[in-house]
Amino acid sequence: MENFTPLSALIGGALIGLSAVILWVMDGRVAGISGIVGGLADPPQGSVGGDAGWRIAFLLGLLAAPLFYWTAGGGYPSVTITSSLPLLLGGGLLVGFGTRLGGGCTSGHGVCGMARLSPRSLAATLVFMAAGFATVFVARHLVGA
Repeated sequence: MENFTPLSALIGGALIGLSAVILWVMDGRVAGISGIVGGLADPPQGSVGGDAGWRIAFLLGLLAAPLFYWTAGGGYPSVTITSSLPLLLGGGLLVGFGTRLGGGCTSGHGVCGMARLSPRSLAATLVFMAAGFATVFVARHLVGA
């Protein structure tokens, strides 16, 4: 929290919300990253000719955005990872499992679903936030990871 910048956080949040609205209004799609990536690996039933184009474009936009930020003079953030590789891999696998179990991710449920007042997304968001809080508490205060 020592490097928190409210203005950039506000702008970033507004851009995420705007992109979710644009995808919803223009194509009727939810901007849930796990669903977008999952749809590339296992195309949805009834997708005539596939719908990989918009999915790939969305993901390329996610990858291109930091490059645009950097070229505009934003630079690279300083990131320090203090956890071990096995802990990071285990955490990633658990997040992936939870995403499949919960039928969506933080962007699908937490951003798009909550904005649509979806009861299912409210429940999912409460569960993944509580699980995250509990995991950090256990890892930092009980295990010392």
